Amino acid sequence: MFGLTMATRVFVATGATDMRIGFDGLFGLVRDTLGEDPLSGHLFVFANRGRTRIKILVWDGSGLWVCAKRLERGRFAWPQAGEGCNQVPMRGEELTMLLSGIDLRQATARKWFRRGAAA
Repeated sequence: MFGLTMATRVFVATGATDMRIGFDGLFGLVRDTLGEDPLSGHLFVFANRGRTRIKILVWDGSGLWVCAKRLERGRFAWPQAGEGCNQVPMRGEELTMLLSGIDLRQATARKWFRRGAAA
């Protein structure tokens, strides 16, 4: 498996993704649409139009992982990006909350020190 560390970044694609695509298609979306390196070890998260299915692409150093989740009821509360943005960066904790069904728009982060964070 793969683990989330403070150095692991998570990129959420804001548009709808065809869930029929696999490793190579997601690899191409990360490289061409998101403009990121698919072999970076970071997580790239995609959802279908109805926000009922997601796929995560990650490189673990020896190969690609594609993880998928399908909701039986409800929808994921997908983050919105600004004008002209095709991705939303988030922390690992936020991804865990998103996958657990928590609407991040209603959650507020407490102010605390984090090295490298903007003041």
